[in-house]
Amino acid sequence: MLYNDLKEDIFILHENPEWIEPFAKAFARAGVSFSEILLTSGGIDLSKEPPKGVFLSRLSASSHTRDHAHSKEYGRAVLAWLESYGRVVVNGSKVLELEVSKVKQYLALSEHFKNSEFRVPKTIAAFSKEDLISFSSSFKAPFITKHNQGGKGLGVKYFENHSELKSYVNSSSYEEPVDGITLLQEYIASKEAFITRLEFVGGEFVYALRVDTSAGSFELCPADACQIKPVLAGAACEVGSASKFSIREDITKDSKIVKNLREFLEKHKIKIAGIEFIEDKNNNIIVYDINTNTNYNNTVEEKLRANGKQGASDKVVEFLSTLRG
Repeated sequence: MLYNDLKEDIFILHENPEWIEPFAKAFARAGVSFSEILLTSGGIDLSKEPPKGVFLSRLSASSHTRDHAHSKEYGRAVLAWLESYGRVVVNGSKVLELEVSKVKQYLALSEHFKNSEFRVPKTIAAFSKEDLISFSSSFKAPFITKHNQGGKGLGVKYFENHSELKSYVNSSSYEEPVDGITLLQEYIASKEAFITRLEFVGGEFVYALRVDTSAGSFELCPADACQIKPVLAGAACEVGSASKFSIREDITKDSKIVKNLREFLEKHKIKIAGIEFIEDKNNNIIVYDINTNTNYNNTVEEKLRANGKQGASDKVVEFLSTLRG
């Protein structure tokens, strides 16, 4: 299929149909049509213009875990094509590069936070197993590793000491990062057993999600939870229960961290994102993840609608509809 032949619509570019259902329901509630561009096959005629409409990129850094490793390259090609013709693209090419590289995320956030009270975790990018072991000596234990191209807790491991890391790296359970880059990162002990995920749509704050980590989990998204367990026993991934997620009413659009991150999103032309942070024992806020293909917890969203409020998925539809005119 040539994407040139598609009719004008609101389009979602993605490679994982499992993540589309909540948005499909939101479009149906609003009585608004949309189409999918599934970036696992197809193509573009570069001599012809794209269809008209609004295009939302929901490309994921974890696509290779679903045997869709090339979807990132397909996405780069399609976004370049759309942007060259001036189409309305939400979370375009530059945003995709942040999505698929935690190195770029941390560099961008570090630059943004350099004169503020917020920060990112100390992080070293290691390019080989030997480097990973060697560089870890500069970290006080405990510490963690994660993949540069990650998501869903991909490659996230917790180490009590340096010998654990060495044993893991030299074991058959070692997980090779898809791009060869593994991040060493300081472990942040949270003041309480939760992390916070700020949801933004159209660059505006929607809500703050409290994600319970009392079961030992660290990197949680509203769609699933990946537990960090002793690395030599392997890291298990399980679906997070709805009870893990709730709204933090104490964080509003006027909160300092929200205002700060709104400025960051505006600077980098990120319209839709979920940004995660931890509050340490000294009440410092450490931002550690930007997800530009953010998912929303169905139970939380349903409770909002039951109370006469819009969920984030409904906000996405409203925002895209406004752009379409």
